[in-house]
Amino acid sequence: MTFAFMVVLGLIVLIPVLAIVIDSPLSEALARRIGNTDSGTNQSARIDALEQEIQYLTQAVEGIREETAFVRALVEGDEAFPALPARDAGRPAGDDGER
Repeated sequence: MTFAFMVVLGLIVLIPVLAIVIDSPLSEALARRIGNTDSGTNQSARIDALEQEIQYLTQAVEGIREETAFVRALVEGDEAFPALPARDAGRPAGDDGER
């Protein structure tokens, strides 16, 4: 076998292997990272937006926690809340006397 034949055979094998490697998700991610040269200000704006979103979600979770505690107290403990006073028997329902 001559040297030229070995080079041609190497290229024949190398071209499909390179095509498979270049088309892989790893090379696509690498190309995206190389091409994505965001400036520091853009990244800092993204970080600020994420911090605001985290703060909003933290407040929402705290509100849900308070609502859950309130509903749990209503369901579990009737003695924790005083009963409503009895309505006067002489007054019709819905007539509170104010207009």
